[in-house]
Amino acid sequence: MLIIGIAGGTGSGKTTVVRKIQETLPEGSVAVIPLDSYYNDQSHLPLEVRKRTNFDHPDAFEWTLLAHQIAELRQGRPIDQPTYSYITCTRLEETVRVNPCEVIIIEGIMVLYDKSLRDLMDLKIFVDAGADERFLRVLERDIAERGHPLEMLIDKYRNVLKPMHDEFIEPSKQFADIIIPNGGSNARAIRMMQLYIRSALSGLE
Repeated sequence: MLIIGIAGGTGSGKTTVVRKIQETLPEGSVAVIPLDSYYNDQSHLPLEVRKRTNFDHPDAFEWTLLAHQIAELRQGRPIDQPTYSYITCTRLEETVRVNPCEVIIIEGIMVLYDKSLRDLMDLKIFVDAGADERFLRVLERDIAERGHPLEMLIDKYRNVLKPMHDEFIEPSKQFADIIIPNGGSNARAIRMMQLYIRSALSGLE
């Protein structure tokens, strides 16, 4: 089993990199574990309080549960991955059964932040992109897919996304084994990473 962590700022192209890895490996051989599924359970709090949560801060995640479940997969045991609602801003009752696979990908903005989680990874990747590019991608996505007004997104970027990126996400780059510049559009870097992963898997056989 190969456990890969893929981190990077919001809008950096992490999802594209994950998809590119999946495309080069046999169907059913990859399980993707989104960090977003491990936001803390806030069902005991009123909705208005939950909406004020800073979801770009490390304290928003239940790191111990994530590390425990990744360790379970490493031991060949299935897990019941939590699910999260952005509408109610808390964890749902439904879970997703994830079985051990040849490749486990943990994907999210702060995947490289927590040491106990990093210690479980065989390969740590940071997807890098310029601040302007990331901001434009977030604008396009959140306006088109979530209907957020432009003014709200600009305010969120200035007061939450950028400060949290600078304080927590960018420094985690130092823990990466591979840094992919220019996000998911860097075809050459992604190709080299794909070859490395396939080579690493061959060595485990």
